Amino acid sequence: QVELVDSGGGLVQPGGSLRLACATSGFTLDDYAIGWFRQAPGKEREAVSCIGAGDGDTYYADSVKDRSTISRDIAKSTVYLQLNNLKPEDTAVYYCAAARGGTKWSVLYYSAMDYWGKGTLVTVSS
Repeated sequence: QVELVDSGGGLVQPGGSLRLACATSGFTLDDYAIGWFRQAPGKEREAVSCIGAGDGDTYYADSVKDRSTISRDIAKSTVYLQLNNLKPEDTAVYYCAAARGGTKWSVLYYSAMDYWGKGTLVTVSS
């Protein structure tokens, strides 16, 4: 069965770093775009980053593009999101999601995502 397990969240101080992981199973990783979303309390879910199917082209939201890196380990069927220089406004539940055959732009359309992880909480606080 298809499953996405997101992990790596935690409590960090401003300026700290985290590496989130999205471990997938039940499908071939590079046949899917893998996106990261986040949702803070009282706010709508927003796109953060994505790596496209096939060529692995990447997308970053303006809010994170200078301090984040999305990467894909095909052998481990896992996508990572490295977050650096974290800010309090980064506090949110982060979700990974998969879109079959999607490009990096898939993350801009959450309804296009076929599968979702359960989320991992990132808290940035001093």
